[in-house]
Amino acid sequence: MDGNGALFGNLAGNAREVIHKFSVDLPKKHGRGGQSALRFARLRMEKRHNYVRKVAELAVQHFITDDKVNVQGLVLAGSADFKTELNQSDLFDQRLVAKVIKIVDVSYGGENGFNQAIELAAESLSNVKFVQEKKCVLLSLSLLPSPATARTRSSADAAPLHETGSSSATLTRSRTTRASTASASTTRCAASRWAPSRRSSCGRTST
Repeated sequence: MDGNGALFGNLAGNAREVIHKFSVDLPKKHGRGGQSALRFARLRMEKRHNYVRKVAELAVQHFITDDKVNVQGLVLAGSADFKTELNQSDLFDQRLVAKVIKIVDVSYGGENGFNQAIELAAESLSNVKFVQEKKCVLLSLSLLPSPATARTRSSADAAPLHETGSSSATLTRSRTTRASTASASTTRCAASRWAPSRRSSCGRTST
């Protein structure tokens, strides 16, 4: 916003868009004295006031939807004092005032000034993006189960495995015991075949 006109634009990621712009013809300061000077000064202030009013109304039109601000932040830029005058004016909607994150001085008007304003306000715009990402991360963390709940679930899942392992160990010991008993019985029977007794320990008559 400067003495030649105003431009409204959107910045989303790396995409920038000019949504509206208009020019204005404001009277310059008059060097004449007397009553003419007072009249020209009054007309000049009146046109400046109307210009600021128009910019404030267009800001509401473009940046407020359904009574809610539709942008994360606002950057006011210009080569004159109009940007500061707009920010301090009662004509500027207070909901938009609360969204102003940076006021910068630019050397150009129009789209060149728009691009320069983005560069000068890059750090502030990054902070807005960082805050939004931080809120998303905190929201994601709040949806995760607590450590105590996670440990409880882990223990519950591991319990059947412990029980299965115990059963497997018991079954292995049982098989080992039976195998050892059978081996010992076979050894006794084999030994009895070579003993001098006429009847083996296995209950059969020796030959």
